[in-house]
Amino acid sequence: MKDKFFSYIQNLQDQICSGLESVDGVAKFREDIWERPEGGGGRTRVIENGEVFEKGGVNISAVHGKLPEAMQKMFNVGEADFFACGLSLVIHPKSPMVPTVHANWRYFEMYDDSGNIINSWFGGGQDLTPYYLFEEDAKHFHQTCKTACDKHNSEFYPKYKKQCDGYFWNAHRNEARGIGGLFFDYCKESEAMKMEDWFNFVSEVGNSFLEAYVPIVERRKDLNYTEAQKTWQEIRRGRYVEFNLVHDKGTLFGLKTNGRIESILMSLPPHVQWVYDHHPEAGSAEEKLIKVLENPIDWI
Repeated sequence: MKDKFFSYIQNLQDQICSGLESVDGVAKFREDIWERPEGGGGRTRVIENGEVFEKGGVNISAVHGKLPEAMQKMFNVGEADFFACGLSLVIHPKSPMVPTVHANWRYFEMYDDSGNIINSWFGGGQDLTPYYLFEEDAKHFHQTCKTACDKHNSEFYPKYKKQCDGYFWNAHRNEARGIGGLFFDYCKESEAMKMEDWFNFVSEVGNSFLEAYVPIVERRKDLNYTEAQKTWQEIRRGRYVEFNLVHDKGTLFGLKTNGRIESILMSLPPHVQWVYDHHPEAGSAEEKLIKVLENPIDWI
């Protein structure tokens, strides 16, 4: 399964990078191959200063070795070997009218002293972070997520949508990072779902990513915007940074397993503002967004 999934994310990285380059029309992804001293490595691809995308990364990695002590405590296990691979992406558009997007699909294995698999699971999801709320875009993103889920189980979308709303929550701000999408983790073999079934589901979601995001970018990338709207985007990006550095499990996993710091912090936008005690004007489009982030909405 680990070879099958790693092959899948290699191909998916190619597809997503090609699709995003086509939308941008100018910038190309720069590729960086890296190795992890303890075992494994990855292929980082970053796009910067494009016509549409200010900064973004689409990264894959496959790492293995001894499970670090911090992760032993997290999983409540003793010494063990592990393998983890996944694709992680974050795209920060130039225009505040185009939302930031994040996605991740991953697979994990743990082994006993004889090298036998003692635990394995899939995880992942995708979520949208707009700076100006277009309900048409929110509905499109969620409908694409639901369509992918429904091909496998009609209970998946409401379950993983709810988990997404709960996970991407800036507890210290009491607001969502964005308008959600899907989040699933520890998807293990059961009578209802074999590992092959989970692979089919996760790859279905991964394959739906460009369909979920690109039409939104195409609709919004040429809209006019003001300097004040750009400032708002940078203030909201600050909240994005706060979540990634304080709460995000993927960031913490990378830091605790001696991951490649450039790839881990690739998700951070280049231009951000923290304005003291900032509040949007009453009745404004900015306030409308904040109200939605305080109380997650069922978009479908």
